[in-house]
Amino acid sequence: MLETSARLLRLLSLFQGRRYWSGHDLADRLEVTSRTLRRDVDKLRTLGYPIHSTSGAEGGYQLGAGSTMPPLLLDDEEAVAVALGLGCAATGSIEGVEEASVRALSKIEQILPPRLGRRVAALQAMIVTPAGAGSSVNARTLSLIAGACRDLEMLRFRYRDHAGTASARSVEPHRVVHTGRRWYLVAWDSDRKDWRTFRVDRIQPRLTTGPRFAPRDPPARDLAAYVSRGVWYAPPCRARIKLLVAAEVIAGRLPPGIGLIEPIDEHSCFFEMGASTFESLAMHLVLLGVDFELTGPSELVDQVRRLTDRYRRATINFDA
Repeated sequence: MLETSARLLRLLSLFQGRRYWSGHDLADRLEVTSRTLRRDVDKLRTLGYPIHSTSGAEGGYQLGAGSTMPPLLLDDEEAVAVALGLGCAATGSIEGVEEASVRALSKIEQILPPRLGRRVAALQAMIVTPAGAGSSVNARTLSLIAGACRDLEMLRFRYRDHAGTASARSVEPHRVVHTGRRWYLVAWDSDRKDWRTFRVDRIQPRLTTGPRFAPRDPPARDLAAYVSRGVWYAPPCRARIKLLVAAEVIAGRLPPGIGLIEPIDEHSCFFEMGASTFESLAMHLVLLGVDFELTGPSELVDQVRRLTDRYRRATINFDA
């Protein structure tokens, strides 16, 4: 009995992690026969989980939305409360919970009955939150994109670039990345035959999903660094400075997108930053509050020397 119960929980977890499974893949994951798999699916159905099946060589199983919330999860009021809370957390400023909130919201909406889905949408439309440092993102759009990444489904949408020009896009979504200020979709653009990064707040909300696709190798192992480097605006006056502090320490002090950090060892890192003038750049370095070493450019070195002389003159009356 314990083995069967544990297997049912494992099966339910697999269904909630991916929308569609072939019967062969599920049986392999659970290390059971097709007949045992069918019995386990039937047991989940008797518990209220709406699992749809298709027959044939390409047959499989899919967890869908039913007329009522399945037991052992949440009742109606709890489901509405959780969906609203996750939507706020996903687009809010609570550090460290945004991506987990999107994944959880995607799972909840997958089995949310239509009557509760309409209720959640109505409540979300009536909630006003103060504007943050980043751009506002529709939680439902974010959830739909995350679901398409999970289920390996094509996405079609209208996208507005930084100049305001709109274009139709057909992409294979890979991952959604949160930089701390904005959400980005990393996807393979089918028309341009290359990887592209899209700001989610510039994706028009009427998205449609298409057929499934085979996953590709991602453009980089560290997608957060890949997105940060790709979207960082490079000001005219730039410098690469060695900071005498660990990369994770300085990263915790800086707002996302202000520059690029590259670890050297546990005590130092390179910091690539920029400003409109080298004088502004020199002042930004002072505000970092850490020791640093300059190797150039000469314009920045001159500005740091001028700033040093200015500070020294300002304190000359206090010299011992």
